[in-house]
Amino acid sequence: MIEDTAVNTKPDASIRIEKRMNGRWAFVLSYRGVTYPAEGQFSTQLQAQAAAHVAMKLLQKRG
Repeated sequence: MIEDTAVNTKPDASIRIEKRMNGRWAFVLSYRGVTYPAEGQFSTQLQAQAAAHVAMKLLQKRG
């Protein structure tokens, strides 16, 4: 019998990119069950994604 060791694993962090009503982009970061408020007024979706990844790496480094 083979057992599956990866049962119900949930990622530590998730990033959601949103377009604001004013046409600017922001990101929402959830890390270890805590959802941080939307950040940023980025002009492109790519800028928002890059900033979100930097923020996530800083949180992971902090522990």
